[in-house]
Amino acid sequence: MKQTAKYAVLAVSLAVAAAFGSTAALAQAKKTGAQAKEQFFPVLSYRTGAYAPNGIPFANGFVDYLKLVNARDGGIGGVKITWEECETGYATDRGVECYERLKGKGPTGATAFHPLSTGITFALTDKSFVDKIPIITAGYGRADSVDGTVFAWNFPLGGTYWDASDMLIQHIGKKEGGLDKLKGKKIALVYHDSPYGKEPIALLQERVKMHGFELLLLPVTHPGVEQKATWLQIRQQRPDYVLLWGWGVMNSTSIKEAVATGYPREKMYGVWWSGAEPDVTPAGDGAKGYNALTFMAPSGQGAVHKDILKYVYDKGQGTGKKEDIGEVLYNRGMNAALVTIEAVKRAQIKHGKKPLKGEEVRWGLENLALDNAAIKKLGFEGYMSPISTSCADHHGGSVAGIHTWEGKKWIVEKGTTLVADSQIIKPMIRASAEKYAAEKKIVKRDCAKEAG
Repeated sequence: MKQTAKYAVLAVSLAVAAAFGSTAALAQAKKTGAQAKEQFFPVLSYRTGAYAPNGIPFANGFVDYLKLVNARDGGIGGVKITWEECETGYATDRGVECYERLKGKGPTGATAFHPLSTGITFALTDKSFVDKIPIITAGYGRADSVDGTVFAWNFPLGGTYWDASDMLIQHIGKKEGGLDKLKGKKIALVYHDSPYGKEPIALLQERVKMHGFELLLLPVTHPGVEQKATWLQIRQQRPDYVLLWGWGVMNSTSIKEAVATGYPREKMYGVWWSGAEPDVTPAGDGAKGYNALTFMAPSGQGAVHKDILKYVYDKGQGTGKKEDIGEVLYNRGMNAALVTIEAVKRAQIKHGKKPLKGEEVRWGLENLALDNAAIKKLGFEGYMSPISTSCADHHGGSVAGIHTWEGKKWIVEKGTTLVADSQIIKPMIRASAEKYAAEKKIVKRDCAKEAG
């Protein structure tokens, strides 16, 4: 009897275990099934430290647009977007750590990375050839990575620092009555002493050869809060123009120092990363007259912002403050999310409406075709520039304007559309990309063969 009871208890135990196992397996299957319909977006951000004033609005815009596409559209082709932020503090080593931690997340790994740092971009470029995950550097990164035959995974969409510096020299030349009038002029570059700040130097030196102006190179040490010596040189040298290539607190410090030394703000021109609200508001009325390039989107709100308010903020799901929607860097963060999502949409045409690997997303990035009609349909009219990429061209075209701070808001200079001179820049890209390929022993891609 005791043995029979023992077997009966054992049978019940096995049945319970089997039932529990089935339930657990079912739960796991449901979880796996749900995960199988997810597209993972890593978000490298910096919400702390000296670069937080600029990093926060960008990250908010990026994440808010991901939330909008999930809430309004049900994801990308029925595939829900998931994401995870990783704090880099704008430090290259921390950026690499974040990359390594996030690259394998999600059912198919990371969709693409936005390093939001030229230094992190340089560090990740070599890794991209092995990991096969796109690195999107819209408006920053390596200028030579426009060449997709060498830099197979880098996408400096919409513009590089060679484009930006060339545009500014053209604009200044026009103000002077022609590029020939730059001869004998003095132009200072106040730049963040990092790969980011050094990027425009090669193009500026090329323009020096052409037009005979004097170029003063004035590096500013990270994070940029101490610039007394730099602006003492500016007071002594009295340059005709100052180009500002800063980020984070460096920008606002430069403008404050310009005020303190009496350098006219109307003679200052920032790159598009030195022309946002956090750069000018700390200087108060002293920032009036300061100019900067616009990139992709100026400040303001359009149709897409109304959707973000309706589908995200009105539901209590906003990432930041409602009043910050439409600021320059918020809009640029949205742009960065947009081009990534549109690349995934494009890639789904070829690979199907399912979670895609980084190498499949690359095809979408190399076949972007965002014209004005498509931009309007997406709700970005006035807040996005057309992009058309290819296997060889990871750039897609670049245009910019100039906006000026009038004390409370940015005013875009009407009738000013700046386009870089490709006859100068293309040979520079080719030479630099060829050098990189030789150093790294990279076999250039045959785009015609890949297309076939």
